[in-house]
Amino acid sequence: MTVSIRRACEADAPEVGRICYEAFKAIADEHNFPPDFPSSEVAVGFLSTLIAHPGVFEVVAEIDGKIAGSNFLDERSSISGVGPITVDPTLQNDGVGRTLMRAVMERSRSRGF
Repeated sequence: MTVSIRRACEADAPEVGRICYEAFKAIADEHNFPPDFPSSEVAVGFLSTLIAHPGVFEVVAEIDGKIAGSNFLDERSSISGVGPITVDPTLQNDGVGRTLMRAVMERSRSRGF
């Protein structure tokens, strides 16, 4: 399995939002907590805002041209902030998250954060 990383675009928002919702919901359900996002639509709206913001660096991971996850780096301060990072629950534990985290860590390093 080869994971490729690219910058996210607005057209990615529905899929990264769906993945974000499902990933956070799976964790919440496992621990009997309420989900972070009440619906997929709320997650899509939130991530659309991040994707469109010029102070946020955003990446998606793809496997065979299909989005597998996303990660964000808030660059609006002297210290960068990571997240949310999410991976499709069906693809977790296969290195997608590690690849996404390395991408934003390298970006943070290259920008001097």
